Amino acid sequence: MTLIARTRARAVETLSLDSPHNRNALSAALVGELADALAAVGKDPGVRAIVLTHTGTTFSAGADLRDPPPPEALVALLRQIIELPTPVVARVTGHVRAGGLGLLAACDIAAAATQATFAFTEVRIGVAPAVISLPLLPRTDPRALARYYLTGERFDAAEAKATGLVTTCADDVDTALGPILEGLRRSAPDALAETKRLLTARVLEAFDRDAADLTALSARLFSSPQAREGMTAFLERRDPAWVV
Repeated sequence: MTLIARTRARAVETLSLDSPHNRNALSAALVGELADALAAVGKDPGVRAIVLTHTGTTFSAGADLRDPPPPEALVALLRQIIELPTPVVARVTGHVRAGGLGLLAACDIAAAATQATFAFTEVRIGVAPAVISLPLLPRTDPRALARYYLTGERFDAAEAKATGLVTTCADDVDTALGPILEGLRRSAPDALAETKRLLTARVLEAFDRDAADLTALSARLFSSPQAREGMTAFLERRDPAWVV
């Protein structure tokens, strides 16, 4: 069973997270398959842009608590998206939680439908948005990020745009993406690659400086007693013991 669906139209390759049974959770298998698909498409000179989207009502629910990827694998996937010479455009029509927000931040451009919702839910299960901070912190408003990191509150597409998490939001996300994809099709491939390199330099500095520490933090928190209680409570659909 494939977890990544692929289609192509006019030099734009669409990669769809296709694991709706678990809301496109970032399992070890899905992360590995997405990395392989990105590597293959990134080497194809016939592809001018990559659209990363999803099937079902959720772009990604974050890490798969039953089959989580190693933190190192998620770091590698986020860096791969950022380092690809081909622009990567996120297309979101549903909900995004936790690690899925790291995928959005790694993309060069992100478009969301107005019905999409977002939340950094890590603190509510006893962990922190550690690894996904690598692309998020350099690209989003720090005051807004502090609120949503610390509270786990849900926010809408308009707020996601205001914070810099997404580039644009619209009732019809494909209409919004039309001029963006047309612009990428009209741009010279080498110029696109070098322009992307300019835009991602500061983000990659964060990876070089902080990836090892944040990977270790993620591993430590996921093995903590609070995380075990938080994840058990989540799977049992109850409040964790610390809720007051």
